[in-house]
Amino acid sequence: MVIETWKPQETFELGRRMGERAQAGQIICLEGDLGVGKTVFTQGFAEGLGIREPVNSPTFTILQQYEEGRLPLYHFDVYRIGDVEEMEEIGYEDCFYGEGVCLIEWPSRILEILPDRTTWVEIAKDLEKGFDYRRIRVEERA
Repeated sequence: MVIETWKPQETFELGRRMGERAQAGQIICLEGDLGVGKTVFTQGFAEGLGIREPVNSPTFTILQQYEEGRLPLYHFDVYRIGDVEEMEEIGYEDCFYGEGVCLIEWPSRILEILPDRTTWVEIAKDLEKGFDYRRIRVEERA
């Protein structure tokens, strides 16, 4: 499925709708260059789960956990991961195979440990269509 958004609020709303439908054990892989709206999407996703606290990208901490929603949200930013063993050190398996939802930014850096069944959300800009335009592809992979 491909969705076009023309302003950040529309990207947020897509995230919110996906968060409302999220299920325990679901893994969302979020791909896109810096500044395409991954954090905006994630903030909407968190709102869809009922999370009210501020949500920011965990760039320097690798993992942020939010427990207040209807499901726990485990938000990974693995951009700075040097080796997959770092994921083991933070206990990724408890998150991937637990009762919450994982949202992973830069998932291509950890492909070897991702479960077979994932949802990929790829966000891309097209400046010819406008500064805030985004083309978002949502794909289930098994």
